[in-house]
Amino acid sequence: MTIIRRKIQDIIEKRLFQGKIIIIYGARQVGKTTLVKELIKKYGDELSYYSGDDFDVRDKLADKTSAQLNSFLKNKKFVVIDEAQRIKNIGLSLKLMIDNNPQIQIIATGSSSFELANKIAEPLTGRVYEYYLYPFSLEELKLLYNDLEIERLLEHFMVYGSYPDVAQSGEAAGEKIKLIAKSYSYKDMLSFQRLKNPEILEKLLQALALQIGNEVSYNELSGLVGIDKVTVASYIRILEQNFIIFRLRPFSRNLRNELKKLRKIYFYDTGLRNALINNLNPLHLRQDAGGLWENFIISERIKFNSSRGLNGNIYFWRTKRGAEIDYLEETNGELSAFEFKWNKGKAKRPKVFLEAYPGSAFETVSRENYRGFVMN
Repeated sequence: MTIIRRKIQDIIEKRLFQGKIIIIYGARQVGKTTLVKELIKKYGDELSYYSGDDFDVRDKLADKTSAQLNSFLKNKKFVVIDEAQRIKNIGLSLKLMIDNNPQIQIIATGSSSFELANKIAEPLTGRVYEYYLYPFSLEELKLLYNDLEIERLLEHFMVYGSYPDVAQSGEAAGEKIKLIAKSYSYKDMLSFQRLKNPEILEKLLQALALQIGNEVSYNELSGLVGIDKVTVASYIRILEQNFIIFRLRPFSRNLRNELKKLRKIYFYDTGLRNALINNLNPLHLRQDAGGLWENFIISERIKFNSSRGLNGNIYFWRTKRGAEIDYLEETNGELSAFEFKWNKGKAKRPKVFLEAYPGSAFETVSRENYRGFVMN
């Protein structure tokens, strides 16, 4: 498999040996370990690599004193802790390690943030740089395919997604993404007591997959899946923290009839979404091409912005009377509105929105002009 240089690699390299821990978050199988190995190639014998999946590593790093951690780090210059979220109280251990050994570069990766993030947020304040790694972006795939090939493969990526192993698998892409959907995606989530039932989790994911592009009601999901609304909200939060899905909140500021409570939920990888509902059909045989395009292009935009360190707020917009906009970005107080169209044609400019928020930009993103929206 070809090693594709990730967009955030240059950013991370500039942060090395500045007295801070670097944490790389991302779902399993998106290439965190490969990225770390590319980052550390030139350090050779100075590198020490550990995996939180290994019992002995968890034993060495969980709930240890400063003296014990200093002994562990002795004579080391570069330490990598892969899948660090599996180590109990890893946040406190990392804090003690960097406070007493600022000359050592520590990189920790996490395929789920619900342990790692919650347990390091306070201990590591001011001591950490955080980055997010997603499945390949179209920009990154340009290193493997030329512009014409990207155009020809666009529908392929929408259907099968762009996990590294999938994007380079050709005819085996369907088999690979189904494997990810059935195993890797659940590994961390099902290790927690409150997520003992894989069938409930799968039902919820399938229900979410069937609603992309639509506002999601937790009450409706509760009825579909057979669990209470509080549990639905909890599971969705955990799915977010495992980098499977993300939410768009409704934008509301001026109009009394703007939606304020519903939300839209999308998948970071449309291939995973399609595998969950067992629909890997080509677009001309699908009824959900419009929603699939919307999910795909928003996810690509998130990757595009992340690789540039852009962290504006993102929303959708809709009024109770039915006026709507697929996607909004708010950056430095300025609003940009986007409608997504898989088929040819431009979306009608939303008069009520532009009147309520004068000076806002508006653009239709389609197959004809998407390049400028998600890649250089």
